[in-house]
Amino acid sequence: MNPLIEVTELQEIADPNLIIIDASGSPVAKTSFEEEHIPGAIFMSLNEDLSAIDDPAKGGRHPLPHPEKFGKTLSRFGISIHSHVVAYDHLGGGNAAARLWWMLKAQGHKRVQVLNGGFQSWKAAGNTILSGLSKPRSIETPYPTGDWQLGIIDLKDVIQASSDSSKIIIDVREGFRYDGESEPIDLVAGHIPNAINMFFKNNLTENGSFKSAEELKELYHPITAKLKKNEVIVHCGSGVTACHSILALAHAGLPLPLLYVGSWSEWSRNNLPITSLHS
Repeated sequence: MNPLIEVTELQEIADPNLIIIDASGSPVAKTSFEEEHIPGAIFMSLNEDLSAIDDPAKGGRHPLPHPEKFGKTLSRFGISIHSHVVAYDHLGGGNAAARLWWMLKAQGHKRVQVLNGGFQSWKAAGNTILSGLSKPRSIETPYPTGDWQLGIIDLKDVIQASSDSSKIIIDVREGFRYDGESEPIDLVAGHIPNAINMFFKNNLTENGSFKSAEELKELYHPITAKLKKNEVIVHCGSGVTACHSILALAHAGLPLPLLYVGSWSEWSRNNLPITSLHS
């Protein structure tokens, strides 16, 4: 199944197993959902449903929840192994739609896609928009979860990779954060030594949709060999937006990198080496 779904394709689905999730992750995401959302969609919170927030120095700002807890969350939202899940957000997948996609894929879920272009593409097409809250139809059968099946890397191994020229660490944050000019969210600006900057919005066209598979293959061509050797690590600020670039690689049919969930929010809080233009 293609990891992306177009607006026209979503419109045509008449499957009773379809579950549409608004996974927008901004501070006003729930309020925005109440104001307008895709018909039938239910809101899933990045902080409450897709993360296990604790100490950012030990796992970052949005660490993954325990798989068993995630399984209970899925059941609470009516998601079973048979569900066709379509996730969207207001940033072309860069809020938390791609994070939900990654989490479901990492639990072996077969039918999960991200709406290409996000809510904006649905709205721009002139489709019906509803307001208010939608109540999930929970199911009693627990979703069968286990260990995360997609590649994850922890702080200890990223520390080793930061001084290993055979590895590539991709930082998908904005260039000014990577360069160390300023840091609007975390405590310190800059980047992990040995990291290169590949801004996640470069995965998108000007209208906010993902570039074609061919264009993305060209964009990521400089690291393709390293991807095949499983020598690429991707991170962002807190392990959410990095999933957007993993989704782009999946759309391009390329091997998937390791996800550093703790990301810059964890690294920058542990008195570790930091590189910036001012170093």
